[in-house]
Amino acid sequence: MSVAAGREAFERGAWATAYGAFTAADRDTPLAPNDIERLAVAARLVERDAEAVALMERAHGEYLSAGDVEGAARTAFWIGFTLLFQGEGARSSGWLGRAARLLDDAALDSVVRGHLRMAAAIRCIGARQLDDALAAFREAAAIGARFGDSTLVSFSRMGEGRVLIKQGQIPFGVALLDEVMVGATAGEIAPPSMGDLYCAVLDACHEIVDLRRAQEWTDALDAWCASHPELVAHRGECLVHRAEVLQIHGAWPVALEEARRACARLADRPGRRLAGSAYYRRAELHRLRGEFAEAEAAYREASTFGVSPQPGFALLRLMQGQPDAAAAAIRGTMTEARPNPTRARVLAACVEILLATHDVDAARGAASELAELACRLDAPYLLALADQAAGAVCLADGDAEAALAALRRARARWRELDAPYDAARAAELLATALATLGDDDTAALERDAARALFRQLGATADLARLDQRQPGVPLTSRELEVLRLVATGKTNRAIAEALAISEKTVARHVANIFLKLSLSTRAAATAYAYTHALL
Repeated sequence: MSVAAGREAFERGAWATAYGAFTAADRDTPLAPNDIERLAVAARLVERDAEAVALMERAHGEYLSAGDVEGAARTAFWIGFTLLFQGEGARSSGWLGRAARLLDDAALDSVVRGHLRMAAAIRCIGARQLDDALAAFREAAAIGARFGDSTLVSFSRMGEGRVLIKQGQIPFGVALLDEVMVGATAGEIAPPSMGDLYCAVLDACHEIVDLRRAQEWTDALDAWCASHPELVAHRGECLVHRAEVLQIHGAWPVALEEARRACARLADRPGRRLAGSAYYRRAELHRLRGEFAEAEAAYREASTFGVSPQPGFALLRLMQGQPDAAAAAIRGTMTEARPNPTRARVLAACVEILLATHDVDAARGAASELAELACRLDAPYLLALADQAAGAVCLADGDAEAALAALRRARARWRELDAPYDAARAAELLATALATLGDDDTAALERDAARALFRQLGATADLARLDQRQPGVPLTSRELEVLRLVATGKTNRAIAEALAISEKTVARHVANIFLKLSLSTRAAATAYAYTHALL
């Protein structure tokens, strides 16, 4: 194939075709440095990252030999910037320093200086020097505008938006991200950069738990990518966030496939934590689908790559009927410092697990912290989590009316977010609250709605748990087990031996049963079990 064919394929975004054409042409006659650059970009976009860096190093050497300072500086920046995101700080610093020295020695006014300011801004973010990062991004945008480089302007403004978010100026930061993405999907930036821009914006949405915006821009990019079939827009890093968005919206088979792709792409690359995050997302999907062996294996892989398997692993133990093991795991996790969205999920899991072991006081404390965090960030997803946790705690406290109000708010938020699984969990709790208040007919409707959603999603473990509960009886499956054994005349010690739990745990279960059913004696509990056909 000819060089001309490679250039034509490159211009229309056919990266695999361009890579093949340039590689074939290079075997016949060594490519010119600008075509080597194109080949390097194509190699990166077909996920041959190591080869891409080697090709750009070759182009850099050719530009130096030809005395083309700007070309040499541009390729040096590209290499340094790529290595920066691969976690190779020393090599990155060397190449970026070389780019700056080349421009300084030649006293050259070049757009590459804007790219270097952008790289400096990213390093400032890593050092938590946010004011310096903001200034550097704005300088980079000004240089990009002066040279008519819309791609540099877009990335610099995106960086500025992300710094504003980190500084707590979320509305202003988000507005900049939206502006950048509107321009990007309108064709204002070079197609090879679209995937990187999308990943950065999706990461920002994840940081502030803005699921609605993440979904909107995911849909917009998918539509744009349909016209660029060879564009690799969803690289390993953003596949993880993308899988989470799909999971929340109930597209579990697609989400699982994206998580698997992310695992395959990231497992043998620099930045082991990214691979760990991919395995964690995969484990979560297996857990929700009731595939417990696969989930446990994936959680262990996440841990191998340096990512904590919590709170998912603790929730797995709870779903497997091991509440005490789940509680021990989640209590250990609570002491760890975590970013806000991750902390919120840990708190929500903590409430669910501690209520299952009847540690209501500790669950109440976790729900309170979650509510404070949700109010501070004002994110709909976190507010829904907080309402659901508050409702569950009110149920455990015996305040079904307060639980009803909180759970109805939670379900409304989940529906607005198009989060069917979470909406089903809220409906399940609502059914318990309604049954406690004596509204068995509406409780049955809520329970049926939850069952239909669980069945549609393939949430087999949740479906099994729901079906184990007796309609109109506000007890968990474990409480029903204890009640049945109480009704046979067994003591707490005998029940503990039968269920392989502690006698203290049995006592908590019995106390909770008495509270929920408004009973005061074991004889009354036995009568209730017979009256409601629970044996």
